[in-house]
Amino acid sequence: MNIKKHFTPAHISIGIVCLLLAFFVTMQIKSVNVINKNGNTDKLRAENLAMELKNEQEKNIELNKQLLLAKQEIDSFKEEAAKTSGYSQTLTTQLQRAELLAGLTAVEGSGVQVVLNDSTAVNNLPENANAYVIHDMDILQVINELRDAGAEAIALNGERIVSTSEIRCAGATVSVNNNRYSIPYVITAIGDPVNMENALLMRNGVVDSLTFYGFDVEVKKVNSIKINAYTGPLNYKYAVPSKITTNTQTNGGQ
Repeated sequence: MNIKKHFTPAHISIGIVCLLLAFFVTMQIKSVNVINKNGNTDKLRAENLAMELKNEQEKNIELNKQLLLAKQEIDSFKEEAAKTSGYSQTLTTQLQRAELLAGLTAVEGSGVQVVLNDSTAVNNLPENANAYVIHDMDILQVINELRDAGAEAIALNGERIVSTSEIRCAGATVSVNNNRYSIPYVITAIGDPVNMENALLMRNGVVDSLTFYGFDVEVKKVNSIKINAYTGPLNYKYAVPSKITTNTQTNGGQ
């Protein structure tokens, strides 16, 4: 007995629903797989970053140990030198002056304080947002102007600036001596307050160029400023004392 199968609209609707259901289940499985894959990738990246951070922290600990040992040796040398002849006393004085010039001694005196903040101008061009943010070059311009005006000691947000200090942008912050700081950037300098203030506020000078773009710049003379000693590592891998004792300079081996 032959039975003819008739496909009614209900059958067709059920079939379509089944196909759609199978499609959505397949997509859901793929989506879960992608999420799991991305999750594993993010986890691996986080682990790598954590490992890098741990390595850097260990390096800093080792460098701080070396710095502490060097300072202890210097203190021991000064104590021994102070106990001996006048010549040793002269050496002690020279050593103290060298430490002062190298930024290894906390100092205090009159000077100026400069506070830098991002621009308050309305930014109508989002693609030029960086033009309204204080950058490392802006800070360097101020510091160079202070040095040219006779600053004897400079600090940025409490970090002593020495010959080996770096000042560079690090995302939305600025790195100084491998430590990051954000706005406001406070620059303190010990020296002649009048000379340094005049140098910064001179017409078409560094402050004028910053305020032209809407940056908030505050400059004031301060009667007493204390700047801490530099506490970072001082390692020279390639530079060694020259054996040449004359004033003759050589250029390119000539």
